[in-house]
Amino acid sequence: MPKTLIEKIIQSHTDEEVAPGRIVWLNIDVRSARDFGGANVVKAFNQHYPGDRVNDPKKTVFTFDCNVPANTIAYASNQHLCRKFARSHEIRVYDCNAGIGSHVAIENGLAVPGSTMVGTDSHLNILGAIGAFGQGMGDQDIAFVFKAGKTWFEVPETMKINIEGKLPKDCTAKDLTLKACGTLTSKGALGMAMEFYGEAIDALDLPGRITLASMATEMGAIATIIPPSKEILKHCEKAAGKKVEGVYADKDAKYVKELTIDIANLKPQIAKPPKPDNVVEVESLKDVQVDSVFIGSCTNGTYEDISKVAKMVKGRKIKEGLLASVVPATMAGYKRLLKEGHISSLVEAGFLVSNPGCGGCASGQIGMTGKDEVQVSTSNRNFAGKQGDGFSYLASPETAAASAVLGRIATAKEVL
Repeated sequence: MPKTLIEKIIQSHTDEEVAPGRIVWLNIDVRSARDFGGANVVKAFNQHYPGDRVNDPKKTVFTFDCNVPANTIAYASNQHLCRKFARSHEIRVYDCNAGIGSHVAIENGLAVPGSTMVGTDSHLNILGAIGAFGQGMGDQDIAFVFKAGKTWFEVPETMKINIEGKLPKDCTAKDLTLKACGTLTSKGALGMAMEFYGEAIDALDLPGRITLASMATEMGAIATIIPPSKEILKHCEKAAGKKVEGVYADKDAKYVKELTIDIANLKPQIAKPPKPDNVVEVESLKDVQVDSVFIGSCTNGTYEDISKVAKMVKGRKIKEGLLASVVPATMAGYKRLLKEGHISSLVEAGFLVSNPGCGGCASGQIGMTGKDEVQVSTSNRNFAGKQGDGFSYLASPETAAASAVLGRIATAKEVL
């Protein structure tokens, strides 16, 4: 039977016949837990499998990214509980200086095209950026995977999305992503996998694909899986130190739904609070004054994202009285930004630059908002309370940078 991309990945990791709606036992290549939920995974493992060992320590990792370094005693204790468990089971820990787990997995070749990875991260489906399957699961589920090396999974239906036209010069992958989110809404792909096709998709680099895949959750989807290009395969081979091959849908694969989105005349997009699918053109909100700006998260915290911002603000100053913060996704990206002088450009412009991690997406971290504070954020969620007690508008790094300079919601072309 012809299969979609996610069906082919699942089929290569199970002995059962794969079809939408069927529940199969899925073998997992990489099993992970982050500092948020990681301690509960350890407790569940010790409770249900006392004295047992993890299935394969070399395929198991901890990634600390939500609260790094720990700013509460509870978080510090939870992280150390994970460290002690990791030592006793000879599991690798990507500690507080590593960065966001999904990015670390791609950067270090833990996840490669066609592979499977699960963890306690609701945005682990970001691995679809390289044509891999990533899935966030609950603490008890991950503890079981630590023990068994597999999990049960219901094969989802797949939606095919065709992007027509080239991405306009003043638009970014985030604008494309927000356009898709606004078109589909938060329930448009509920419980499905999504495959994206088109000239604009083929042209996306890895950071752009990361941005698109990172917001599958906000469209209700299980995952967005993008067919890997030759450039993506080369990147993954270098990261993993081995030959990798992409997985692609069969030409006659059956999709539950097909959708076409025309971006030929796309303009910079922004999502108004309180929902990621509440998307409008940036130009329609030029009267909105901004109190703060956050640039980072798994959606837009890459070296490429932040270096573009640094180049935009070099020699400029952010609006007086406005708080602007930057949180790189990984330490490798941070070091490159530092080496090339981009951190200096950001600091001189008035930005506060933090160590790598999730930043404002996690409570208590840099980028949180106070009551009634208006923020432009490059994150993926703007629900009430997600990034504090204020109002978050989701936008591209370029829109966020322009807004920081002008003190109001603005497009990049207004400052370039």
